[in-house]
Amino acid sequence: MVYIGIDLGGTSVKVGLVDENGKILAKESCPTLVERGAEPVINDMANLSLKVIEKAGYTLDDVKAIGIGLPGIQDPRTGRVPFCTNLRWFDVDVIGVMKKIIDKPIFIGNDATVAGLAESVAGVSAGVSHSVFLTLGTGVGGGVVIDGKVWSGVNGVGSELGHMITVLDGEECTCGNKGCWERYASATAIIRMGRAAAKDHPECAIYKEVNGDLDLVTAKTVIDAAKAGDEIAVKVFDNYVYHLCAGLVNIINFMDPEVIVLGGGVSHAGQFLLDAIRAKLPSMIFYKTMPYARIELAVLGNDAGIIGAAMLGK
Repeated sequence: MVYIGIDLGGTSVKVGLVDENGKILAKESCPTLVERGAEPVINDMANLSLKVIEKAGYTLDDVKAIGIGLPGIQDPRTGRVPFCTNLRWFDVDVIGVMKKIIDKPIFIGNDATVAGLAESVAGVSAGVSHSVFLTLGTGVGGGVVIDGKVWSGVNGVGSELGHMITVLDGEECTCGNKGCWERYASATAIIRMGRAAAKDHPECAIYKEVNGDLDLVTAKTVIDAAKAGDEIAVKVFDNYVYHLCAGLVNIINFMDPEVIVLGGGVSHAGQFLLDAIRAKLPSMIFYKTMPYARIELAVLGNDAGIIGAAMLGK
């Protein structure tokens, strides 16, 4: 049997036909065009699904299930998507609309959650019973996989790890709380810290790289300057790593996973980021004589959303 995986984002809809082992057999995509509303986007998802089935030389009878990863959640009581902010969706019957075109079992998961599932099936955490996936991007998304199944709590809102409060009365978050982990451990956090540091230290490499236009500072700007040894950038990066490790330790103390996988834009810092985390984390671990989670980089890249969504069905 084969599975359809749908990676639904604010910019594009990506659909793939995936085998039992997480191998993509065919892919198609189209722009999301959010402004059209939910139903046309869902119709596109269904039609792209039919297209990839045909493209790979299969029939609808060969498809066991369809999985959808989206930037929101599914209410397990109603099956509807109550809130999907990037798409401007509220209380949408995704499954009902899609089944008008394809009558197959359909499963929905948060995009970070399905990316974590993908890594646990076909990526760096394959073969591991307990793993946590983190996307270090605009925010911090989380995905928890236990014994091959995603965990998202009784109401489907679990694993929102970016909204752990790690700094009491800290930076205001987009969610309305203060001190959420993602305000300190995301790409957005590095940018904010880098801009503030460059403003105070115009002699630093961050400031010079953007010719004083601080709006042009990115996470890569800061990380590249830190790699080059710029004193101010190194301080910013070290502060970022401390806050990142504070959240990692909370996850380790609470869940004791075997592997924590890092994805998203900041993870592109690669070994430089891993080395910094692995140097800092041991001093923060509670049970210092016991093994603790390996920290690894995600390996599936842009295909993770398709693979993980498909594996929801499996």
